[in-house]
Amino acid sequence: MRVTRTYVDMPLMVGAEVTLPEDVVAHLGRVLRLSAGDACVLFNGDGHDYQAEVVAMEKRSGSARVVSISAAERESPLQVTLVQSIARGEKMDWILQKATELGVTSFVPVYSQRGEVKLDGARAAKRVEHWREVIISACEQSGRAAVPSVTAPVDLKLMQLTTDERIYLEPLALKSLRDLPLASSPSVTIAIGPEGGWSEQDLLTLDGLGFYGVRIGPRILRTETAGIATVAALQCLFGDF
Repeated sequence: MRVTRTYVDMPLMVGAEVTLPEDVVAHLGRVLRLSAGDACVLFNGDGHDYQAEVVAMEKRSGSARVVSISAAERESPLQVTLVQSIARGEKMDWILQKATELGVTSFVPVYSQRGEVKLDGARAAKRVEHWREVIISACEQSGRAAVPSVTAPVDLKLMQLTTDERIYLEPLALKSLRDLPLASSPSVTIAIGPEGGWSEQDLLTLDGLGFYGVRIGPRILRTETAGIATVAALQCLFGDF
């Protein structure tokens, strides 16, 4: 029987009884109908699953006791940062959800010249909070116990990166994904443009930041497809697929 996995933003240790946040109580109690004595799995992003037992479940409050801990070995050896020009509406949620399921370790939403989404300070903060909820939900579903990070939206030329290997998709590029010189502990940043594609100025910016074009096929992919397809291909070549 599948046991429910739920994210909680708190320290966890074996033997501890923890007070569950109200949103977790709503999900476990009202949606899944768990009650005292039922099993669940908690995780807090530290890479472990914590097997727990519900102690009490009321309408707006609940608690659980941590019974045991286990390493959740579901992270890929390939560390992927996805730089994504912010997509409209639910497309961005879809990108974050599927990329999390595929093993992306961090997200950098960016403003590009042809991008149609611009967010002020308050809206940007609210959107980042929403994106993090989407990512956490994808971790709960996929079994990941390490929660990918997501930064506040930033202009393309101002983003800060640590990976050495940096690529964007270009159908006419001479190099393919197979040509990437990834080390034994590989890491790569993938930059995906907006629905209208990267502008010439964007490409100059990316070139200046050490990016280069690679091809994964002759076809032009949509912004919500390109990153997902690239991550899946990279996981086949260098990751855990």
